[in-house]
Amino acid sequence: MTHPERSIERDTAIEAMLPHVPFDGWTRKALAMGLADAGMPADEADLLFPLGMADMVATFCDWADRRMEAAASVLEETRLSRRVKAVIALRFQQNREYKEAIRRAIGMLALPGNARTALACTARTVDAIWYAAGDRSADFSWYTKRAILAAVYSASLLYWLRDTSEDDVDTMAFLDRRLAGVGRLGRLRPPFLSRLATA
Repeated sequence: MTHPERSIERDTAIEAMLPHVPFDGWTRKALAMGLADAGMPADEADLLFPLGMADMVATFCDWADRRMEAAASVLEETRLSRRVKAVIALRFQQNREYKEAIRRAIGMLALPGNARTALACTARTVDAIWYAAGDRSADFSWYTKRAILAAVYSASLLYWLRDTSEDDVDTMAFLDRRLAGVGRLGRLRPPFLSRLATA
């Protein structure tokens, strides 16, 4: 699966601009302030993100995916379904301080002109969750599992953005209900549909 251009400079710029996004959005202004904070030349903005705001958001999503995968390597859960939940919980934990930046990113990706970027970001994140959970399948169920998890994760993400409970406990309960729903669906459909909830 293709991903945005990766470089230390782009990662550094994205991480540095995140504190400014809640106030200025995914804009050149926020990027310029982030570059200044990181001690990087302001004239690198166009070189680092030639495609503008959508490029910044896609890079942030890819950066978050990689952080999640790296941290998930120490998870102790053995059942695949529990590892999927643990990976999602880890992702939310890692990004609590960036909630407003993520909220603004979702708003920007909801614009018609950014539909392709939104779809690509979701697809890469869901694939990263499955991979971090230990799934290495390459058969037809690869597509089915990712389509199901995309719906579960997207709904949980929107719930999480509104969640004010300590340690995201309400979001985790919501995620449990969504995964249980997948399990019930799996009992009515072919076996590969239930793998997310029973593996």
